[in-house]
Amino acid sequence: MSRIDTSGPAIGEPRPGRLRAYVRVRAGGLPAAFWVLWGGSLVNRLGSMVNPFLSLYLTGVRGLSVATTGLVLAVVGIGSVVSQPLGGFLADRFGRRVALTGGMLANGTTLLALGHARSLTLLVACCFVLGITIDLFRPAAQALVADAVPAADRTRAYGLLLWAVNLGFSVAMVLGGHLASHGGRLLFWLDAGACAFFGLLVWLAIPETRPAARERTAGSYRTVLRDRAMLAFAGLIVGYAIVFQQAFATLPLAMTGTALSSSAYGLVMGVNGLIVIAVQPLIGHRLAAFDKSRVLATGFTIAAAGNAVAAAASATAGYALAVAVSTLGEILVFAVTAAVVADLAPAHLRGRYNGLIGMAWGTGFLIAPIVGTRLLVIGSTTLWLTCTALCLAAAAGQLALAPSLRRRTEAAAGT
Repeated sequence: MSRIDTSGPAIGEPRPGRLRAYVRVRAGGLPAAFWVLWGGSLVNRLGSMVNPFLSLYLTGVRGLSVATTGLVLAVVGIGSVVSQPLGGFLADRFGRRVALTGGMLANGTTLLALGHARSLTLLVACCFVLGITIDLFRPAAQALVADAVPAADRTRAYGLLLWAVNLGFSVAMVLGGHLASHGGRLLFWLDAGACAFFGLLVWLAIPETRPAARERTAGSYRTVLRDRAMLAFAGLIVGYAIVFQQAFATLPLAMTGTALSSSAYGLVMGVNGLIVIAVQPLIGHRLAAFDKSRVLATGFTIAAAGNAVAAAASATAGYALAVAVSTLGEILVFAVTAAVVADLAPAHLRGRYNGLIGMAWGTGFLIAPIVGTRLLVIGSTTLWLTCTALCLAAAAGQLALAPSLRRRTEAAAGT
């Protein structure tokens, strides 16, 4: 009788090398500069506790009325519209490292000033500067990925960044909620410390990736604004951003309007982070094999389905299902959007192109509460069906834009 080999893995244990292969397919082959950026982004998001709890800080700690708090938060929104176009200019003019590190240090300094501000005038001024500095780093970070990562791997790289951001944000929401209930002062120091860590890490560990002076040609935001394909794409992102932001602007109001508690809203939004963390590693590495416009159109369509589910929801489970479906669309949209911008942008204008798409997101976020609350007054069904229609229009627009994007991508690959 032959001897039974007991040297292999036990039942239920992973085979040797299986985990290594799993990680290699999803995360292998990316340059060291990307992983420094990835790690810094994770730490930065772990410390990003002020913005989600700013309204609670202003009302609970500073004693502002709800109406005044709304106006102060609107000032943050106005500043944020300026943030990324300015960051894009800085990234192209002075380099990715200067823009990212400078943006992070400026944001950290502003957070400390805001945490120690006492008068309403100073609070408003700090909140406006906070809006300007909060995303000042983002165009430089997106351009850095496009500079350092080969085109074939960019969709996967941007997906991994999305995963790190959501992982950090999910932890920050839990920790920040606990700290906010104890006065909130520590929130500002932790957030500022995370900003400083991220900025200095990039400065010390990542070489400048901006094209050398001899490789750069003249260009400005006028060049970007003459790019019809880019403008059309930015317009589609504005439409989707209006819908995306309803999860924060009107979903809690819609849920409380059906006698659901704020804790039910927190539970529903927790579904979003869990799905991104669980699903993105499973599909992120596969997206590069598909046409980007079709991936985006699919994402917009899935988001439309999620909003259609919200139109019929009246209980926590229904809203959780709506968020779960919308999140699947979000994963596709966020993973591919930055890769599309990288395809469209000349290397020396990547900062400005990312600044424009960032402005598109900011514009959508600014419009969202204004439009959403008015639609909600008419009825929650009207709000969610309008969002459904906007997503379907974005999907149709993306498919119409697809031939132009393909020609640009093919032309860039041939040069």
